[in-house]
Amino acid sequence: MRGFLASSIGVTCAAALALPLTLPSSGARAATPAAESAPGALPGSTQSLRLTPLESERALRAGPSREQVLLRREVRPFSLVGVVWDDPDAELHGSVQVRSRASGTGTWSAWQDLETHNHEHAADPDAAERTSGKVRGSTAPLWVGDSDGVEIRVRAEAEKAGSEESRHRAAAPPPEAPLPKGLRLELVDPGAEPPPQGSPADGPRGTPLSAETAAASAVNADLAPLGADVIPALGKKETESDLIAAHGDAEEAGKKARPYIGPRPRIITRKGWGANEALRESDFAYTKSVKAAFVHHTASGNNYRCSQAGSVLRSIYRYHVKSSGWRDFGYNFAVDKCGNIYEGRAGGVAKPVLGAHTLGFNTNSMGVAVLGSFGGSNPPKAAVNAIARLTAWKLGLYGANPRGTTYLTSGGGNLYRKGTNVRLHVISGHRDGFATECPGSRLYKQLGTARSTSARFQGR
Repeated sequence: MRGFLASSIGVTCAAALALPLTLPSSGARAATPAAESAPGALPGSTQSLRLTPLESERALRAGPSREQVLLRREVRPFSLVGVVWDDPDAELHGSVQVRSRASGTGTWSAWQDLETHNHEHAADPDAAERTSGKVRGSTAPLWVGDSDGVEIRVRAEAEKAGSEESRHRAAAPPPEAPLPKGLRLELVDPGAEPPPQGSPADGPRGTPLSAETAAASAVNADLAPLGADVIPALGKKETESDLIAAHGDAEEAGKKARPYIGPRPRIITRKGWGANEALRESDFAYTKSVKAAFVHHTASGNNYRCSQAGSVLRSIYRYHVKSSGWRDFGYNFAVDKCGNIYEGRAGGVAKPVLGAHTLGFNTNSMGVAVLGSFGGSNPPKAAVNAIARLTAWKLGLYGANPRGTTYLTSGGGNLYRKGTNVRLHVISGHRDGFATECPGSRLYKQLGTARSTSARFQGR
């Protein structure tokens, strides 16, 4: 407790929030929707617990209320946490800390911070996804591993001094900034790992694909068989030949120069990491081209094993769709700490799929998120190399030079007004298009290496 108070100088104590004493009933919003219970659907669930002002629990607790210590709660198993609120345009000015109890051990973790500024990872302001009425404000999600107990505290940040009014309040304590309305704690269970392709669980002929899974797989039919768990890697010559064959008209016109494109990397498909296709919107959304790649981190922590990456992805996917109200997983691709590359938003890995990763610059771009937090931790070399391999191939499909710059038109954000023509690196960090810490200072410093390596893979 002392450690937390020492780190909260200048933060008021009046705006703590507490979990209710009881779990939601089976009829609450946390119940599993019917679509998720369909035959063949992958398991997974979300518990949604509304937060209440700490003042309402004073009678139930001993000690001064300024401590803002929330009572521990026993809950159904979960592995990822986040906080959401009603208005997606409202910001949470303050701190959110959570600790969890590991299933089967009774051991509680230390307090962990949730990244509160997550609205910059979203669809553009005028996009149908943003104006659907389903979107909520949210923190970044945090992976905590298999847990069955939780404790959380939310504290409003003190109003910044400097205004004429604040100078006349001298002895009065600074008021806290208002917290967003409708704060809820989301506890996500990713469900069990899907059986490997061709395993006995699939039966002698394999389990038929659902319509949603078949549709998500069919858009990659030129790259892998229907229902494949993995899109295999190709050598550079094969990748170049495929690209030239796909542009036969250019050859006939005499443009026979070998393209600048890196070898296609191995990509784990949505089916491979166990995406429940019944969660997302059924149709796919596309932009015209891919002129730039924005690199992100998920800010979900580094405490996962690469064998757990599928569970992390299923949890973030569910959090994006069921908790935050997005149409699908926000990023076009994900990369884990071991350098494995995953298909993100559905629509086809070679296609210009419209994502919800960089507010204001989702058009004609793609988003690549490294699983983890890299503000104070160095990204693994394998992850940086995976960014280079992926961008060398994907940007090469659209003739983009990883070492170069390009222009994108802002859809609106906190750095550039809507309609502004902005010059950006072809491989940019999220912070280049929006005032944010993402992708973390340590990963951002590695983007120069990613650019030069990506260009080398392209043969430049």
